[in-house]
Amino acid sequence: MTMIALAFCAHAAEPTAPGEYTSDEFTSNEKCKSCHAITHIEWEGTMHSYAYTDPFYQKEVEAASKDTDGLVDTFCSRCHTPIGVVAEEIPPIDGSQMSEIAKTGVNCDFCHTISESAGIGNGVFTLSPGDTKWGPFNDSRSAFHDSQYLELQTRSEFCGMCHEVIHPVNGLVIDDTYSTWKNSSYADEDVDCQDCHMTPGITEFEANPGRAGSGAPKREHISQHSIVGGNVFITEMMGAEKEKGLAIERLQKAATLEVDVPETASVGENVAVNVQITNSGAGHNLPTGVSEIRQIWLEFKATDSENNRIYVTGGLDGSGSIDEETIIYNNVLGNEKGNETIKFWLADRVLADNRIGPKETVTEEYIFTIPEDVRYPVAVEATLKYRSAPQDLIDHLFDDGVHEVPVVDMVKSSGTIYDPESDPESRTENAPGFAGLSAIAAFIAIAQLFKRKRN
Repeated sequence: MTMIALAFCAHAAEPTAPGEYTSDEFTSNEKCKSCHAITHIEWEGTMHSYAYTDPFYQKEVEAASKDTDGLVDTFCSRCHTPIGVVAEEIPPIDGSQMSEIAKTGVNCDFCHTISESAGIGNGVFTLSPGDTKWGPFNDSRSAFHDSQYLELQTRSEFCGMCHEVIHPVNGLVIDDTYSTWKNSSYADEDVDCQDCHMTPGITEFEANPGRAGSGAPKREHISQHSIVGGNVFITEMMGAEKEKGLAIERLQKAATLEVDVPETASVGENVAVNVQITNSGAGHNLPTGVSEIRQIWLEFKATDSENNRIYVTGGLDGSGSIDEETIIYNNVLGNEKGNETIKFWLADRVLADNRIGPKETVTEEYIFTIPEDVRYPVAVEATLKYRSAPQDLIDHLFDDGVHEVPVVDMVKSSGTIYDPESDPESRTENAPGFAGLSAIAAFIAIAQLFKRKRN
């Protein structure tokens, strides 16, 4: 994957270097929202708007700067506060020299003054601040600025300038979001990042009719600028409830589960249950981004009809740690000594990687024994869970009890195991939750009867 970045080095464009511009050469968000109010509202509260002020990022970059004697200061900041870097307001990493516009992270004028790209990864953008703004339409008109069409804005390569991170010293690919998309069937089918992350469709393109700005023509599709990922933790911390809800919705449409259980099992019998997880809605790995700290796992429960626990795994203990035997889907990085590290800036190798690729299915098997005192039927439930970071990491950075990392139930699936001696025709009626389904079915039948009478 390092070759992807190297292949673009021969491109004619050169990334904008620190010191080429000053921050006052960029247009403030306040001016942009005068004509692009809806777009600005969508952007506010997003992870792009918090790219620099994100408290977790601030803690991480401070630690990275200290560990590397400032080596990664501009490296990390180039995508988190791009104006701050090109205006040479960083270093120092503490932000003491930062202008207000630089603190707004990935803002309006940054994206719309990108005129070229020098490739993929590590913020290889070329900026041209001034009267011209680049966008996805070839017929835009504005009284405030000139408009220029840039096809790059409609392609995944635009996102790949930052959403592919390669270690600046050893070439280790730290964030492979772009390259996993590039190697997937989504790229073959010409489905770009924007088709899922800038439309109402969540996991597929869905048109969003509207106007790009006041006085602009109505179009069949206007890109949404909420650009939601799966970060429920920081959006909750920052009080961005709308964006938190959108992140939860996206996570809940990213995967599907299928539970394969035997119809019957006798007392004392060992039961094997297979749970299939499919990455059905993400054009990249699950999880992605700084995936060495992301956590996706299965919580599995088998309980009898009186809610007695038969087998439970994947839960959290009192300190927020996941059961030790639980499989966690992410990648594990190692340092130069071969020891596991979550400090990606110190990593030079991948020790393990079990993330779930686009449209890939993985299977986990659970084996338990039907106890002597069981009360049939036995309910089996699997829940795919997600959180942005381990609780102990957040406790270490912010002190114990300051922030609880929210856990999202991405998707659930269940099955029922019956007593082999039970009447097969009555099994569905005895299944957990069947009473509610029966009531619904009865209501529908009565409604249809009244409808026939009226006709």
